[in-house]
Amino acid sequence: MNAPVAAAQIIIAIIPIVGIVMAAVLIFFFLLWRHKQIICQIKTNVYTPIKFSLQNFCLILGLLLFIVGIILTVLFSIIEGLSFVLLGGLVPLGCGLSLILFFIISLKLKNAEKESENDSV
Repeated sequence: MNAPVAAAQIIIAIIPIVGIVMAAVLIFFFLLWRHKQIICQIKTNVYTPIKFSLQNFCLILGLLLFIVGIILTVLFSIIEGLSFVLLGGLVPLGCGLSLILFFIISLKLKNAEKESENDSV
């Protein structure tokens, strides 16, 4: 068999590193630009904070991870059977399930708080 060329192996190993570094640089400059933009908006009194719902974010991300985890778990179990490769699907499945459970629990706690406020008034 032909042995892989050392230069090709080095280039293949460097490509993900370069991609991660480039993404980090882009994210850094985006955050820097956004920070300066918000500071300018605060100085000119035109800043309105963004409404962020942690519950809705957890629900969307949880459903996405749960579905991807199910697909990967089924795919890896068909291809490899019961092995450590299956963790590639079980990890997002567990993360998605935990985010969905957080959404359900926080929704129940919010409803309980509303009921206690209505009972006290």
